[in-house]
Amino acid sequence: MPDTPIHVCLIGQKFMGRTHSNAYSQVGRFFDLARPFDMHTICGRDRDDLEAFRQRWGWHNASVDWKETVANPDIELVDIGTPNHVHRDMAIASLEAGKHVACEKPLANTLDAAREMRNAAASAKGTTSVWYNYRRCPSMAFAHQLVASGKLGRIYHVRGFYLQDWAGPDAPLVWRFQGDVAGSGSLGDLCAHSIDSARFITGLEFETVGGAVLKTFIEERPIPDDAGGEISGKGASGGSKMGKSTVDDAVIFTAGLTGGAIATFEATRLSTGNKNGNRLEIHGEKGAIRWNFARMGELEWYDATLPDGEQGWSTIRVSDGSVGHPYAAAYWPVGHHIGYEHSFVNQAADINAVLSGNAPVVPLPDFADAYETQRVLAAVTKSAETKSVVSLSDVT
Repeated sequence: MPDTPIHVCLIGQKFMGRTHSNAYSQVGRFFDLARPFDMHTICGRDRDDLEAFRQRWGWHNASVDWKETVANPDIELVDIGTPNHVHRDMAIASLEAGKHVACEKPLANTLDAAREMRNAAASAKGTTSVWYNYRRCPSMAFAHQLVASGKLGRIYHVRGFYLQDWAGPDAPLVWRFQGDVAGSGSLGDLCAHSIDSARFITGLEFETVGGAVLKTFIEERPIPDDAGGEISGKGASGGSKMGKSTVDDAVIFTAGLTGGAIATFEATRLSTGNKNGNRLEIHGEKGAIRWNFARMGELEWYDATLPDGEQGWSTIRVSDGSVGHPYAAAYWPVGHHIGYEHSFVNQAADINAVLSGNAPVVPLPDFADAYETQRVLAAVTKSAETKSVVSLSDVT
């Protein structure tokens, strides 16, 4: 029946578990859903913490056995919000059980694992999506629509940078600093968002990657007695023992895109003074845009088709549902901006639309789409290792 609830299993109850739980609990309050979400089961490893999480966020059931849960015939959507190294096993098992799958980014910790996920999805009954949530910021979705309508004309240059500062020497050795778990550091954690955003807004794909530098500034970190929070280790008690960090703290690279455009990217978790500096610039023959997550309700726009004397940067307030700004009609009056958590709410609404047979506001990245971003991550690593320009045609 069209109004039958979509029973969801969410695996993971840390940072992303909170954002996804909030999205499922709030999306029906803002959007008219064809089929409501039912928060069926939350899965995790620590039974005591899991039960407290279940009660706090409104899940009906809690389980420490994800394999048993994804096999439950009542579950329709499996949402994976775990560390990267277990994405493959969870996603493939869920697809083989006939479920729809939503997975956190990056798609996996290795290109091989991501390829297996893409291939499994290609022959599966269920749909797939990946939580590149910044696509769901109204201003970024609007930028995508502007470029698709030809407002920028031919794209010349893309500049993306994502800067944070939480990973100083005292940050404990949580999973994000472990290469076998995370796959990479700032590259996969932060720059993957910039790569996806550039692909999403411009519609261009990466052809080459060159000049890549992956730098690890802090090679040893305190091993936490308690894993604590998965981002900065907040809540973790740092022990006296030290362990080796096996991921990059910072990355810089250049790229060549289809159509002849060039691009530069930078990401770091050691940019002192930047808490979450996610920004993107795109310059074309007819105009340019500047996107800044810190001002996610706005998009800077330069219209180069105006007479010389009238040209200049302007700021578009992307919060007016009456003129068709993406997602804006679901929320507040013009000028009353939404926040980080609403990018996940918006994605939950788009996932719901797809599972209900309707069109999302803007395209959802599926496993095949997210695999293209994973290929770029692999090309950056190869460029840094070989100190050469890498063709994406050689990264398959």
